[in-house]
Amino acid sequence: MSTPVKLAVVYYSSTGTIAEIAKEITRAAEKAGAEVRLLRAAELAPQAAIDSNPAWAANAAATADIPHAAPEDMEWADAVIFGSPTRYGNIASQLKQFIDTLGGLWAQGRLADKVYSGFTSSATAHGGQESTLLALYNTIHHFGGILVAPGYTDPAKFADGNPYGTSHVDAQGDNPVDDTTRTAARIQAERVVRITTALKKGLTV
Repeated sequence: MSTPVKLAVVYYSSTGTIAEIAKEITRAAEKAGAEVRLLRAAELAPQAAIDSNPAWAANAAATADIPHAAPEDMEWADAVIFGSPTRYGNIASQLKQFIDTLGGLWAQGRLADKVYSGFTSSATAHGGQESTLLALYNTIHHFGGILVAPGYTDPAKFADGNPYGTSHVDAQGDNPVDDTTRTAARIQAERVVRITTALKKGLTV
């Protein structure tokens, strides 16, 4: 029997939207047969800033048991799905700092030939979701990674309308993660696992 796909879901979440999508992706990937490590980027904000926002403080407490991502997790993984809220059309500084710790692995070519994908959220419908994922994917090209975006490979993707990756509009917390986003997350996770499995087997995908 072939070994299962090793998938790292590496995310940063302040108020919990990205954390919820990350958990949905994890569940779907495990159901698809992958071995998954759910990991969070370390927080950079001061505790006073976190405490000033009840949703931020609640999410920090609720996810405290999720391990911090480390370069060793990237080396272990066959595939990585990154998640970040949009910050001025780019990824959050917390996730960027983690990526910036990977220079040693990158220099040795140990981030190449893995499958990568991404997901995001924003407060508004045109708040930078696509540009955030495209900015993230610039990094994947530098890794020499294999980018596996969901595209419109499933009819349900026309509901959320983002071919670059799963995304959600949370309206400053007023819109919780819904069935449309959960479906998109499952499609993305299943596609990443399927393509990675095929690549590991050396089959035509």
